[in-house]
Amino acid sequence: MFELLFQSTPLLFAGVIVFGLIIGSFLNVVIFRVPPLLEHDWRCQCQELLQLKPDEDERPPGIVYARSKCPDCGHLIRAIENIPVLSYLVLRGRCAACKARISPRYPLVELTTAILFALTIWHFGPNLQGLTALFLTAFLIALAGIDADHQLLPDNMTLPLLWAGIVLNFWSVHTDLAASVMGAVAGYLALWSIYHLFRLLTGKEGMGYGDFKLLAALGAWMGWQMLPLIILLSSVVGALFGLILMGTGKMKRDNPMPFGPFIAAAGWIALIWGEQIIDHYTRSGVFG
Repeated sequence: MFELLFQSTPLLFAGVIVFGLIIGSFLNVVIFRVPPLLEHDWRCQCQELLQLKPDEDERPPGIVYARSKCPDCGHLIRAIENIPVLSYLVLRGRCAACKARISPRYPLVELTTAILFALTIWHFGPNLQGLTALFLTAFLIALAGIDADHQLLPDNMTLPLLWAGIVLNFWSVHTDLAASVMGAVAGYLALWSIYHLFRLLTGKEGMGYGDFKLLAALGAWMGWQMLPLIILLSSVVGALFGLILMGTGKMKRDNPMPFGPFIAAAGWIALIWGEQIIDHYTRSGVFG
């Protein structure tokens, strides 16, 4: 069955798109549930450290086993109501029980995951590089969503991603081991240096430590050679996005803006088209 799937291009991409929709549905759960779980654990650790009486609040639902429910009425989402994209369209973006509006971001994340998965397999093919690139893509989508909502890039996601990149490149899956280790170190130090220089000049913090770790993870996956491109793309797009938000009045000048989504987007672009972009500008003489 799998041999037939790999031999037929339409079947392969149909399978990848369906798989992407399913993973996208799971990523919605990760984006929604990971921050409350972390905040609960941090609060418990602080109370234990300060020898305070622990709160009697129930621990937020986990990622895998707890069923999803409507945040307005508590209606438990049935399987038929949880089909990626299709259920949203059938329900017309409303809860089946209380008719409260469902955020369009849920199908958007599912569709985005499916499209990026299809592009990833189209680029790498159904091989080890392609499968591991799907893993990286899923992590980047989840991290971008969490950072956009909470300005948080959790260590329990960025650090495993970093180590996964180094371990995979023991076998030179995406780059060689030396470039991977140098990429992890250079990725962290690059933003760490910018952070401290900005704080020295302005007295303000321009980004968080999670951004350093995410760029280090991308360096571990793709090697130090991709870091200038990732930093350039994320900085330009982030600056333009910020200017647009300020120009439309949706963000004030001093309001913080999460940088993680731009690093994640630039990292995925570098994963798929990084070599072609660098080769094009090298041939055109931009880099001398």
